[in-house]
Amino acid sequence: MLQIPLQITFDGMDPSPAIEARIREKAAKLEHFHDRIIGCKVVIEAPHRHHHKGKLYNVRIDISVPGKDVFVGHSGPLNHAHEDVYVAIRDAFNAAGRQLEDHVRRMRGDVKAHVAPVHGKVVRLFEDYGFAETPDGQAVYFHKNSVVDDAFDRLEVGSEVRLVIAGTEGVEGAQASTVTPIGKHHIVES
Repeated sequence: MLQIPLQITFDGMDPSPAIEARIREKAAKLEHFHDRIIGCKVVIEAPHRHHHKGKLYNVRIDISVPGKDVFVGHSGPLNHAHEDVYVAIRDAFNAAGRQLEDHVRRMRGDVKAHVAPVHGKVVRLFEDYGFAETPDGQAVYFHKNSVVDDAFDRLEVGSEVRLVIAGTEGVEGAQASTVTPIGKHHIVES
């Protein structure tokens, strides 16, 4: 259970034991993301009664942790699922969890590694398909429909390409779902 003070405020609506219980349940799970939460304030704002459409609940969460406060509130595009207060609560706490994870990663000095895209050179071309070879020697099949911008006819043996490898292999082995000609720009191996 959450060992930190939790403040819950209902704005524009009567307090609800069921909603409060759901908030306490979700707040307790935040400790999985950060074990040193100092405080948590949650405000549930009911939609204004004078609106005829799009009565959306807004959930604001203010979490205090060492070194930073994490704020969550929905100011983005309208999400009509938030006409249900429980969906609005779920989405707000999911966003809070992601922000806490990012904060912990930054505090540990972890950096998200951006993997260089797979690349290779076209080694064989046929009427409507071809093969590219990656720097580690893997042959990757591709169909002309997987080449972006209808550029299949402009490919030549030796052309450099960026490859998105499909999750499942085809009959020919590894298969590219997307092939992008690189042109004169090269990806440098580090």
